[in-house]
Amino acid sequence: MTKNKLEHSFTVTIAAQEFADKMAKKLEEVRKEAKIQGFRPGQAPLSLIKSKYENAVKGEVLDDLIQEQTEKTLKENNIRPALRPKLEITKFEDGKDIEFKIDVEALPEVKPTDLKSLEVQKLTTEVTDAEITKALEKLAATKKTTEPVDEKRPTKAGDIVVIDFVGSIDGKEFKGGSGKDYYLDLGSNTFIPGFEDQLIGKEIGSTVDVNVTFPDNYHAKELASKKALFKVDIKELRRFKDPEINDEFAKLFGMKTLEKLKEVIKTELEKEYQNLSRMHTKRSLLDALAATHDFDVPQGMVNLEFEAIWKQFEDAKKNNQLDEDEKNKSEEDLKKEYRSIAERRVRLGLLLAEIANENKITLSQEDLTKALAAEARRYPGQEKIVFEYYQKNPQALDLLKAPLFEEKVVDFILGLVKLNEKKVSVDELYAYDPDSKK
Repeated sequence: MTKNKLEHSFTVTIAAQEFADKMAKKLEEVRKEAKIQGFRPGQAPLSLIKSKYENAVKGEVLDDLIQEQTEKTLKENNIRPALRPKLEITKFEDGKDIEFKIDVEALPEVKPTDLKSLEVQKLTTEVTDAEITKALEKLAATKKTTEPVDEKRPTKAGDIVVIDFVGSIDGKEFKGGSGKDYYLDLGSNTFIPGFEDQLIGKEIGSTVDVNVTFPDNYHAKELASKKALFKVDIKELRRFKDPEINDEFAKLFGMKTLEKLKEVIKTELEKEYQNLSRMHTKRSLLDALAATHDFDVPQGMVNLEFEAIWKQFEDAKKNNQLDEDEKNKSEEDLKKEYRSIAERRVRLGLLLAEIANENKITLSQEDLTKALAAEARRYPGQEKIVFEYYQKNPQALDLLKAPLFEEKVVDFILGLVKLNEKKVSVDELYAYDPDSKK
C-alpha cells in the first residue's frame, strides 16, 4: 500500500510451514555443533536440543525471514529505501502464519536538468598594492613596542601606564588581585569595567584609589558581584611605537627582505580571495540547482537534517552566540526557516548524488590521500598520529570523504555550466557570508 509518493506501507505474511521448515533446519544445524554432556556432537536427541535452544533459534530464524521478505518486497516494488525501514511484527502465534508490517520511505526519482543550461556567477578580485600595505600594517601592529613619554602631562586614553596595584575586598587582599610593573593600555578594557577610566587624567607618581565591582558573570565565582578597592601606583607613562616597515622588519617574520615578505603576503591574499570566490561560486551554483529542481524528498532525512541544525542553534543559544537576526525571531519562525533549509540541503544532496551516479564520479585513492595529507598538515609534528587515527576510525574517514566527494561533484558541474565572471572590490567579496546556514 502506498501512503504518498515516497512513503509506503506493506503487510507481509510468512507462511507457518516456511517458518517451521526453517526452524527444523536451524535446529538440526545446532544439533550437529552442540556440545552436551553425555552425548557426542550430533547425537543428542532433538527434543533435548529444542528444549535448550528453541527460543534462541526462534528469534534468529524470525529475524532472517523478516530480513529476506523485506528485501524481496522492496525489490519487487522497485523501492530504494531512504532510511532503514521500520518493521513491526503484528501477528506471531505458534503454528500460524506470521505477519509483519513494513513502513518505508523511498528515495525519489531524480532527473538532473541540462547542466550546460545553467548560469553561475563567479566573483573575482585582484590583490592591490593597497591591500598589501594594509596587511603589512596589520603585521606591524603585532610587533608594536612602547617608548617613554617625555612630556609631563596627565594620562589619557591610548596611553600605556606602568603600574603597581593591590586589590582588597572588605579590607582584605585577595588572591590574584595584585601586580607589579604591569603595562596597562588605557582604553583596552582588559581590566574590570571602570578600572581603566579611573586612571585617566592622573599624574605620574600618584597613587589612585580605584573602586570597582566585579561583574556578575566574572570567571572567578568567589569574586563575582563583589566590590573591591585597588591601590594603584602610576609609575611611568609610555606610548606605542610602530616598527619601521623595512628589511629589518621583514626578518621578524623569517624573510630576508621586505620585497620577499610582500610576495608572500600577496600569495596568501590570493589564496584567501580565491577561497572566498570559490565559496561564492559554489553558493551561486547551489542556488541555481535549487531553483531548477523541485522534487519530493524523504521527510525522515529532512527530520535528521533539521535536528542537526536545531542542535547547532541550541548550542549557540546556550553559549550566547546567536546573531541578531536569530535573537529577534520566535522559535516557531526559526523552526520553520531551519526546516526549509534542511529540506533544501537534502534535495541538493540527493541531486548531487544522482549527478555523480550518472557521470560515474567517484573518489580515487589519490583524492583521499591528498585530503588526508592536507588534514595532517593542520597538526605539525603529529602527522603520523593523524594518519593512524583515520586508519583506525572508518566513521571519521567517512566524515572526511563526504565534503571531499561533494567538492569533486561541484567541480564537475562547474566545468559544464556557463560561468559569468564579475570583478569586484575586496570589500564586496568579503560582504559574502560563507557561514550562512543556507
